[in-house]
Amino acid sequence: MAPRSVQTAPETSAGDPKHAARATRSAGRQMRSRLLDVASRLFKERGLSGTSISDIAAAADAFPSQITYYFRTKEALFVEAACRDVLYLARAAEQAALQAHTPREYTRALAETVTATDSVAFFTEALTLTRRRPDLAPLVERTIERLHGEGMRAYAGQIERHGWKTLRDPDASSRRFWALAIGVMVEGHAMGRSAEEMCSEMLRVLGDQATTRTSGDNTGLRLVGDRDAPDSPDGEGSS
Repeated sequence: MAPRSVQTAPETSAGDPKHAARATRSAGRQMRSRLLDVASRLFKERGLSGTSISDIAAAADAFPSQITYYFRTKEALFVEAACRDVLYLARAAEQAALQAHTPREYTRALAETVTATDSVAFFTEALTLTRRRPDLAPLVERTIERLHGEGMRAYAGQIERHGWKTLRDPDASSRRFWALAIGVMVEGHAMGRSAEEMCSEMLRVLGDQATTRTSGDNTGLRLVGDRDAPDSPDGEGSS
């Protein structure tokens, strides 16, 4: 195999060490991001055991030593790629749901986006891997907390924006959404169900997340830091 090119920082003058350091960090971030992009695709196509460090390096036009430099092991790269993938998915789901005008449209947009890819299944494999590699668990834990926290804020924002009446606490709603998404998709992939079938199952189990307010209903959503607002009814959230 022909030697791979090594991404290096742009040439800089010897008298500008700060610029040289910034250029080096930028080049490193770009290489790291490219390795994660390639690894994510290959891992989802071939699985962890079917993908080697050499495969990833070749596809990313990099050296195997660059992978071990940035990620140490193939397993660590797998977990980080899966975590990044599910966070990207959560962001895409919330963007799709911004167009919703009713609580049911909001829930459907989230469920359709989440079940349309294999990112949740990929992340589930990372969850399983941490049973054998507890040193990788902190990254998964941080990712789950980000999913819950960002989902809670996005859902609370939609409630506030549209004036819906939430049926559950936003934090509990976000956690429930992702727990259901993982469970439904693990079962769905095992049973050979289509994305449409998994989406329908998610919507069935989730049920209504919120309702539109009736005239004279002044119940408000209690947001984080809003100490003077009345206690909120519970809310069903997502990613």
